[in-house]
Amino acid sequence: MTVVPVPTYDEVLEFLLTSPSPAEIIAFHPSAEVQARVRYLLEANREHLTAEEQAELEEYAQVEHLMRMLKIKAREKLDGE
Repeated sequence: MTVVPVPTYDEVLEFLLTSPSPAEIIAFHPSAEVQARVRYLLEANREHLTAEEQAELEEYAQVEHLMRMLKIKAREKLDGE
């Protein structure tokens, strides 16, 4: 099975452009395609990744970090209401 790269930033930006509510931010999950690609890269990382795949995995990690921070802020906003 070939799993092709998915432009993760595009997916997150499209989501954010919908002006999601705090609850929608908390509920956000990457698409099945992104999840499959990350699983593939993590499994491949056990042996060897190309430089391009390593950069892609690092990009996914950055996006994941951003979304975690957004979810924390969204939870704080909901808890403060």
